[in-house]
Amino acid sequence: MILDAQKILAFAQDTLDIEAAAVTGLKARLGTPFVSAVQTILESRGRVVVMGMGKAGHVGRKIAATLASTGTPALFVHPGEAAHGDLGMVQPDDIVLAISNSGESDELLVLLPVLKRQGVKVMAMTGGLQSSLARHADIVLDSSVEREACPLNLAPTASTTAQLALGDALAVVLLDVRGFGKDDFARSHPGGALGRRLLTHVSDVMRKGDAVPSVGPQTPLIELMRVISLKGLGAAAIVDGHRKVLGVFTDGDLRRLVSQGTDLRALTAEEVMKTGPRTIAPHVLAAEAAALMERYRISDVLVVDADQTLVGMVTSKDLMQAKVI
Repeated sequence: MILDAQKILAFAQDTLDIEAAAVTGLKARLGTPFVSAVQTILESRGRVVVMGMGKAGHVGRKIAATLASTGTPALFVHPGEAAHGDLGMVQPDDIVLAISNSGESDELLVLLPVLKRQGVKVMAMTGGLQSSLARHADIVLDSSVEREACPLNLAPTASTTAQLALGDALAVVLLDVRGFGKDDFARSHPGGALGRRLLTHVSDVMRKGDAVPSVGPQTPLIELMRVISLKGLGAAAIVDGHRKVLGVFTDGDLRRLVSQGTDLRALTAEEVMKTGPRTIAPHVLAAEAAALMERYRISDVLVVDADQTLVGMVTSKDLMQAKVI
């Protein structure tokens, strides 16, 4: 089969245009119902129970997951399973977010009388504003689209994109209104790279105590080199008698001295150190240490307290082992 590359790309671009227009079209239709949805969820003592069949169900699972991870307790309940016992998961204080493009999904409609009898508030996310679901819902979020990206105008494409975007808008607004911050987000994402970046602080990964190479300013260069070699970090801090940081000396500095033909035997740490080294506080995120190293193309950073007293050292190797980078 010989493919027409131009035709393929044009068709794909049309699809993206249709879906982009579907999302953009939501903006003008948010209005009072969206504000009411936010207010209702904020005032609820229960959870947001998301329901949907087929492709809307897949979107619903993602919306529920996004809500739950950004400070709004939520779960997904499959409407078909709900009709056979899982409806017991829905409590009177919960809010049901029912997603259906047509608003005539039988599996959702059969649940409405029971939900109403329990006093559960129902929000509909639908393109069928005159549908059965919309008529019986307490709040209706308009997710209608002009057409699907599918050339047959049948397969849910633009409509599911609109539902997904509307769900994201709801979750993000709720996140903002709740004052949900980075620490809250980290508690919801303790696993994986995201959790490590948000939860790991410099103090968690830095070298401490005797593991940190440091010498006084009058230390001979030969001894300074021995300390660097012994600790194996490629650098050493030069500190005064109170362990206040005066400077730093690295393997790279040594190579530069050698290449210049400098006589190393009579030099002291004070004479070869770099003053004003890059430092970081122990309480900051380890990800900030990684950014500092990348910005200045260095492989280690001295860790100091508020008085510029040396308390540790963190290296790129430490960050890699902690899977921060």
